[in-house]
Amino acid sequence: MPLTRHERNAIAFMARHVVYGLTGAVTFGVGLLWTDIGGLGTLVLNSDHWPLNLLMLFAGLFVTFGGVAIGVGVMTLGEDRY
Repeated sequence: MPLTRHERNAIAFMARHVVYGLTGAVTFGVGLLWTDIGGLGTLVLNSDHWPLNLLMLFAGLFVTFGGVAIGVGVMTLGEDRY
């Protein structure tokens, strides 16, 4: 079943804001690790299970920042226009 123009615009709007959130999450996560705030970068990268640690860190950041970006996008619409 093909999507209508309105549905495609809504999906593109949400996807665009998710990308903004993911970009912010990656920037924040890399900044945390690079500046080694609280020794977090040292703990994560010197662990035997560093891939799992990075996955858990960035998964949480992706969910948080992606959700915030979608929320900000929806709340700043002001009208039913995509």
